[in-house]
Amino acid sequence: MPKFRKVSKRFDPARTLVVGFAVIIALGTLLLCLPISSKSREFTPIFDCLFTATSASCVTGLTIYDTYLHWSLFGQIVIALLIQVGGLGFVTIITFFNVAAGKKLGYRTLKNAAGDLTESSFEGGRKIFVSIIKYSFIFELCGAAVLAVVFVPKYGGYGVWMSVFMSITAFCNAGFDLMGMEGEGSSLISCQSDPAVLITISVLIIVGGLGFIVWENFLNIRTRKKLSLHTQTVLVMTGILIVGGTIFYMISESGNPATMKDMSFGEKLLNSFFTSVSTRTAGYDSVGMGEMTEFSQLGSVMLMFVGAAPGSTGGGIKVTTLMVLIMTVVSYIRNKNDVELFKHKIDKLTIYRTLVISVLSIFAVGICFIALYFSMPEDTEAGAVQCLFDAVSAFSTAGLTAGATALTGFAGRCLLIVTMFIGRVGPVSLIMSLVMNSRERKNIVVPDGQILIG
Repeated sequence: MPKFRKVSKRFDPARTLVVGFAVIIALGTLLLCLPISSKSREFTPIFDCLFTATSASCVTGLTIYDTYLHWSLFGQIVIALLIQVGGLGFVTIITFFNVAAGKKLGYRTLKNAAGDLTESSFEGGRKIFVSIIKYSFIFELCGAAVLAVVFVPKYGGYGVWMSVFMSITAFCNAGFDLMGMEGEGSSLISCQSDPAVLITISVLIIVGGLGFIVWENFLNIRTRKKLSLHTQTVLVMTGILIVGGTIFYMISESGNPATMKDMSFGEKLLNSFFTSVSTRTAGYDSVGMGEMTEFSQLGSVMLMFVGAAPGSTGGGIKVTTLMVLIMTVVSYIRNKNDVELFKHKIDKLTIYRTLVISVLSIFAVGICFIALYFSMPEDTEAGAVQCLFDAVSAFSTAGLTAGATALTGFAGRCLLIVTMFIGRVGPVSLIMSLVMNSRERKNIVVPDGQILIG
C-alpha cells in the first residue's frame, strides 16, 4: 500500500501580515456595529463601521463620523484599541499568529513579514516585542500625563480619557481626536494657540514616526558608541522634512486669511511646525487643511507621500526610501558605479526594493485619485487637487482631508478603504501575499541584454 507523505504548507509571513490586519479590521467592524458603540444606541451602518475600523487599524484618521459626537465611550475604546494594535503593527500581528500556532518567534520571520527591520540589532523576536510594547506604553503614558494638565481643568473627568485617547492616537500617528465638543470635525483648531497641546502631540508623533530600530539604537548607544546608518538616515531626513515643511507653511500660509493671516508670528511658527510634523503621517489639523491654498495642499501631498520611518507607527513610502532615491540620482550624475550614503555602499537589492515601493505606491495613489475624481458629484466643490490630497492621505495613512472624502460616494469610499489597507500593510507585502508560494525558487541564469534608456 503506497504511503502518502503529509505536505506541510508554511503560512507566508507577508500573507500573515495581510490576513492579520484583515481579521483585526473585521473584528473592529463588528464591534462598532453594536448599538452600545454609538451614543444614540442604534446600529451604525456596517459600511460606515468598516470604513472607521479600517481607518483606525491602519492608523489613518479619515472619518465619516466625528469620533466624539457619534461614538459612545465603548465605541471610542474600540477605536483606541484598533489604533493601538495598528500602530504596533507587524510585531503584534506576527506575534499573535506565531504564538497561536505554537511557534517560536524568530527575527527572520519578522524581517520577511514587515520588510521594515533593516538590521539585526535586536537579539531575537521576543526581545523586539517586549521592547516595543514597553517603550510604546511609556511614551503614551508620559504624553497622556502632560495632556491631562490641559484637558482635565477644561473638560473635567472626561479630560482624563481624552488625554489617554489623544496620546495613543498621536503616538500611533493615527489622527483621531475627541475635540468634537468644540465643533464637528474641528480637530485641533481650538488648540492652535496652545503650545502645551501642540508641542506634546508633535513630540509623540515624531517619536512614534522615528521607528523602533531608532529607539533601540539610542538605548544601546553606550555599548555601540555610534549611530547606525539607518538611524543617521532617519534622523537627517526627518529633520530636513520638519524644518523644510515649517518654512514652507510659514511662507505659503502666512497671508491666507482663512488659516494663519490673523495669527501672531509665534502662533504662525507654532502652527507651521505642528502642520509640518502632523502632515507627513499623523493627520491632526490645527489650521484647516480644506481652507489652505492649492499650492499648500500640493506641498502637503508631497510630505504625506514620503511619510515616516520604516518600522514606525507612520505610513508613506518612508524617509529612507526617499533618501536612497535621491542618492541613486546623485551617484548616477557623479558617474559612480555604486550608490553611497554616509560613506556606506547601498546594496543593489535595497535599491531595487526602493524602486519597486515607489512605483507601486504611485500606482496605488493614481488609481485611488482617478476613482475619487470621477466618483465626485457634478455639483461638488472638490477639484483634482482635493481628490489627489485625500488619495495620498489615505495611502500614507496621514488621515488629513481637503474635503473629498466627505463628498465622494460609495465607490470612492470603497477605494479609500482599499488604499488605506494597502498603505498600512505596504504594497510590496500585499503583492507578495497574493503571488508568493512557500517553495523556494531557483535563480535562472539568463543572457545579458541591452536597452536604451532616456
